[in-house]
Amino acid sequence: MEPHHHPAQATVLLIHGGLWEDGMDADRFWAAPGISAGIAQEGCAVLAPDRLRRPPSWDAEVEHLVPALPGHPCTVVAGSNGCSTAVRLALAFPDRIAKLLLAWPATAKNPAVDSRVHAGLTGLGAPEQNIRALLDGQTLRGVLDTQLATLTMPISVLPSVPENPFHQRQTVDRLRRLLPESEELPGCPEPPHPDFGPHLARFLASVTTVLSG
Repeated sequence: MEPHHHPAQATVLLIHGGLWEDGMDADRFWAAPGISAGIAQEGCAVLAPDRLRRPPSWDAEVEHLVPALPGHPCTVVAGSNGCSTAVRLALAFPDRIAKLLLAWPATAKNPAVDSRVHAGLTGLGAPEQNIRALLDGQTLRGVLDTQLATLTMPISVLPSVPENPFHQRQTVDRLRRLLPESEELPGCPEPPHPDFGPHLARFLASVTTVLSG
């Protein structure tokens, strides 16, 4: 059920990370680290649906999340591979997404990273055609750079600090070049990484900056 909405109350849609991993869901990514509750304490309505558990394609991910979109423009906060889903949603429903925060965007089109993800997806039983569809893309999986560059809503990008093979600094740099109006926020480790904990307050402050910007 959609939370009660009034004009002063922002609605935040959280789109968690992961790609086919067992046990990766909104609860583990957003609730357990304290992010969902922290945003709600700011007076926001928080929507944190689970992404499709083993999607055959990014189209299927978007189709799965459309019912979670509220009837009024919302702010989307996406993490890791969820950034691909969020951008695809924003391309399909630009009038429903007022602002976009792409946090810890997953690095795409990197042979070493893609081979590790490919092996992981194969081990989980993903058919080859689905793996190709999920790994396809440019700066972000599932999205062409020309599509990314058409987004017009305010966009913020938050890097993974320290960077790691799956969340590289170069991905943030490319996003900033494609989206020259975008704002970069202070980085931190991505949840559910155990090192995220001490950074919760600063991450919540970044979300507040996006909401009030």
